Amino acid sequence: MPGRRVLLAVEEHDGALLTAARNAALPALALALLWSTGTTHALAAAADAAYPQRPIRFLIPQIAGSAYDLAGRVITGKMSETLGQPFISENLPGASGIPAANSVARATPDGYTLLFVTSPNAVNATFYENLSFNFLRDIVPVAGVGRGPLVLLASSSLPARTIPEFIAYARTPGVKISMASSGTGTITHVAGELFKLAAEIPMLHVPYRGEAPAITDMIAGQVQVMFANLPPALEHVRAGRLHALAVTTAQRSPVLPEVSAMTEYLPGYEASGWQGLGAPVGTEDPIVQQLSREVQSALGENAMHDRLAALGVDPLLLPKNEFDRFVTAETEKWAKVVRSARIKPD
Repeated sequence: MPGRRVLLAVEEHDGALLTAARNAALPALALALLWSTGTTHALAAAADAAYPQRPIRFLIPQIAGSAYDLAGRVITGKMSETLGQPFISENLPGASGIPAANSVARATPDGYTLLFVTSPNAVNATFYENLSFNFLRDIVPVAGVGRGPLVLLASSSLPARTIPEFIAYARTPGVKISMASSGTGTITHVAGELFKLAAEIPMLHVPYRGEAPAITDMIAGQVQVMFANLPPALEHVRAGRLHALAVTTAQRSPVLPEVSAMTEYLPGYEASGWQGLGAPVGTEDPIVQQLSREVQSALGENAMHDRLAALGVDPLLLPKNEFDRFVTAETEKWAKVVRSARIKPD
């Protein structure tokens, strides 16, 4: 059967050729895959290295020279050194930080306009019903920077020096407690409302235009208590003009180690002024991750810890994903307080 033998010979020949071709193709394919992978990594590295190529605009929703303004400048000053481009800080205070957040929410998402995200952003999301932007939707949390406790201050005329004594006094029939704040809907206000809910005590809210006049009236005895940011309150506590009943973070503050943390008496209570970096939604993830790494690197230095501590700020070491969850949790927590206390803009 010569025909059959020819067919078998052809099949064997073709099979050998096919095997040879496959064997020859494998190194070429492997080389192509390696080249493709290497090119992808190279392009990613090039893209990472390409940012930033010009100065970065950094919007700070506090007045120049305030403790939290200085904290933002400290961290971005260090980032300028490592990134090779300056951060141009721009202060847009007032209206609980809304102008700064609105400006960043509307900015081109290219990594060249960033926001110093702060705790008022989380409160504003519910407190103001008609904002032109949605904080959780329009701002991408990049990384945590710092966190500072509030301190429950009491005037020298108040006959209470501890949280249990104060709660007992506030529950005494006929006693009326006035609680100052730096303004309706501020962190100093909602921290007090959270305390009222947790301690189940009544207090009359007295809003001021800023912490300075509120503290001045406290010293004069015109109002009795206030949840204040630690930096502006510290000198008055140390001078004995006001008494610190408790700090509002989960642990005691190293700045006032002798003052109790509120959780020692009201488990689960926590309120703080915090800060971090935010970017417009749509900013490319490699840029966001690069910025997050730079913040973490800066906060990892002992010298940075010391500089922030001098401002009454503890490092908030939260990379992108963790800071995202933190911001969401804070926004939801204050939403519950705003609704429960029925807080409305003046």
